[in-house]
Formats: sequence, structure tokens, C-alpha cells
Amino acid sequence: MTVAFDPAALDPAETDGDFFVVPDPGTSTVVDQPGPPDTDTNAYATDATHADATDADADPPADVDARVAQDAREFGTYARTGGWAFALKIARSVRPGGQSAGDTVKISAKQFGELAGCSPERVMRYYKAWDMAADDGLVPQFEALTPGQDIDLPDADVWLSYYTSRNGATSVRGTAITAAAEAEGIRPTKALEVAENPTALRAAILADPATAQAARQALLHRVQDDPALQTELARDVARSEVLKKAVAGENKAADRIDYVRRIAEEGELKTPAGQRVDAPAELREEAERHLSLIDELDDSEDAGEWAAEAFDTMKGLAAEAVERAVESDPELRVQERRTKFYSSLEKATKVFEELTLDDAGDFYEDDMVRCLEDLQQAIGSCISALRKAGPAED
Repeated sequence: MTVAFDPAALDPAETDGDFFVVPDPGTSTVVDQPGPPDTDTNAYATDATHADATDADADPPADVDARVAQDAREFGTYARTGGWAFALKIARSVRPGGQSAGDTVKISAKQFGELAGCSPERVMRYYKAWDMAADDGLVPQFEALTPGQDIDLPDADVWLSYYTSRNGATSVRGTAITAAAEAEGIRPTKALEVAENPTALRAAILADPATAQAARQALLHRVQDDPALQTELARDVARSEVLKKAVAGENKAADRIDYVRRIAEEGELKTPAGQRVDAPAELREEAERHLSLIDELDDSEDAGEWAAEAFDTMKGLAAEAVERAVESDPELRVQERRTKFYSSLEKATKVFEELTLDDAGDFYEDDMVRCLEDLQQAIGSCISALRKAGPAED
């Protein structure tokens, strides 16, 4: 009789594309089935004896076919122990590294795989999973097991913490993915599966906003320590008109929020001439109110409109407060006038210093001369007024 399992009943991590061969007693035919490496006729019969005691271990009712009862017992063993039931067969039958064939009846992983009809690599994945679990004290070491020996096995849920069905898990890339998955509290097999199918990941990001959000957060986390990724993302933004526009909008909103935040936290305002004055208490309170509204927004909400409203409101109130402060302080008012005068004078001087008239004949017009003559008269009047306001000459 050949025992064949429905692949759907097995965990995806256990069926990674290898096949096992089940001899059909009494015939020369072999049946290839996807699944564990050694599901011979009695594959689970002995394991059931060391599993948790259940009614399934008792003799089946008289009206239940013995083959059906055996299937039920075998399924129960797998449901309770998962891959441990298969790993035990390898752990008790495959020679540990360094042990010679003459010291034991156990065989090599290669020979075991040939007998099971699967690859030696798959045998070794089970072997390594058992080895790691033995190091953690979860199962006995290989040397303590003998062929045919039964032991109590861990729960099925623990199996995936030790077993991976992918060769890439042992590579540098796979090791990093496994470590990251464990840090996030998920099974490494899930992360490795995603990493091996970037097209599927892309499809999920394109179709599902939640997946896209998770990908965005992961990229933002990674970009902090990945200079190459920083450069690539910056180039992507620079080359995309949509992203450039979005970045410009976010920068504008951030600048507006920063303006409001400075009023609330620093409590200072700038006059048009660049002088600093203290912000009234009620103005700071209004700034804090706007900030609290912005800080309470969800990540999914657009802060642009709120930032614009806060900025416009605070800018108008700040201008009024500055005007009142300047008018109420004569010294500040004089300093403000003096600073503005020097600023205007420096700008006008710079303009004329940059003029070149070597080719004046090419663009000369009479209006240019008249404008300069009017300006000369204004400058003369300004000089006269300043001289009158200055100290009297001896």
C-alpha cells in the first residue's frame, strides 16, 4: 500500500519542490509525490506512539477501515509535530559530521536522500534544523539517537523557527533577511519568500495601499544607513516632475509650520529691518493652539492646508504686534528707520556699481538721461536733508 499525502495538508515551508519516492509493496512501480522526504508506509505509525496521548492512538472502531484509521493517525502526528516527525527520521538515521561509517549503522545524508527519492540538500535542511534545536536544548543531540528510536517531539509551531526550505537562507543576503524577520517577530520563511519574488512584491505594492505604506516606511528606515539608496532616491525625485512638485509642496508646508513653531517656542518676532522683539503672550498661545491642531493630524491627513491657515493667521498677527512694538519704543523706531535707510542705500549703490556703459551708444535713449537727472536731484535733496540733520560745522 502506498501512503500519499495531499500537498495542501502540508505547510508550504515543507514542500519546496523536491519529491520523495514511495515504493508500492508488491510491485516494481514507484510513485512520485511532492512532500516530505521519507513517507514510507509506516512513516507516521511509530511517531504516533511518542506524540501526545489521544484517542487516535487506540484501536479504531470496527466500522472504520484500517487504512482510513492509519491516515487519521498519520495526519494527527503531523498536525501535532509538523516537520519534527520528518526531522526525527533524519536525526536518528543520518550520521553526524565527523562520524565514520564503521562506527554506526547510520548512513550519509546523500544515501538517505537517494533512498527517500529527494535531494541531499533537502535532507540537510532538516538535519540543520534539528541541529539548531538540539543546541537550544529542545531535542536530543544526534549522537543520543538510534535508528527507530521514538521521542517526544516539540509542537508544530516551533518547527518553522528552525527550518527553512530555501537555500538562500544560508547566504549573506539570506542571513540578513532572516535576522531582520526575527527582529520584526515574523517567520523568516515568509520574508525569504517575498525576497525571492520581487515581481509579486511589486504587484502587491501597486495594488494595495497598505502594502505600499509598509514599503515606504521600510525604505525610510533603511535609507538612514544606506548612502547608495539615499542617492538613488534623490535622483528618482529629481527626475520625476510629480515627485518634485510634491516635495516642493511639503517643503513649503514645513517652512510655514516652522515659522509658527519658532513663535511658540522662541517667543521672538522680527521687524522689517531685522530687529528682534518679544512676542506677546497671547500671540504665543495662538501659535501653540495652531501647532496642537497640526500635531494631532493623522499621517494620512494632508497638513498643507492646516499649515497655510496657521501661517497666514500668525503672519498677520505678528505684523500687528511688530508695528505696535516699534511705535511704542522711540529708540527701536529710530533704529528701524536707520537700518531700513542703510539697506536701501546699499541696494541702490550695488545697482549702479554693476552698470557698465562701454556700449552705451548701442542702447542710448534720451529718457535714460532724464531719469538719471531726476535721480540726481533726489539724491541731492537727500544729501541736503542729512546735512541739515547732522551736527553743525564749525
